[in-house]
Amino acid sequence: MSDELAVLGIECFAHHGVFDFERREGQPFLVDLVLGLDTAPAAASDDLQQTVDYGSLVAAVKTAVEQDPVDLIETLAQRIADVCLVDPRVHWARVTVHKPDAPIEATFHDVALTITRRTERD
Repeated sequence: MSDELAVLGIECFAHHGVFDFERREGQPFLVDLVLGLDTAPAAASDDLQQTVDYGSLVAAVKTAVEQDPVDLIETLAQRIADVCLVDPRVHWARVTVHKPDAPIEATFHDVALTITRRTERD
């Protein structure tokens, strides 16, 4: 059994991209997380130590996004998934990286990449 914990719309500002101006000026990125975990132990104990502390997780994800620029959102999404999977209670992580200001010569709403990664434990 796997429950799902979602944190949606984490706002970050970073300098990722293949173009020099993206690296220089930066741009907003939004991150959605969905984690698979068993929440029954936390529900039974009402103890934060028995589940994922999403406040701490969001802080770690923001740090991961806002440091060390990379060219591709694929690389960034994998970095975020790796952060999520550090907690042994997390069985899988679905990460969506939104790049709403991507340099595209057309009117568009969003560019988004979603990846799902599982732990080797499962």
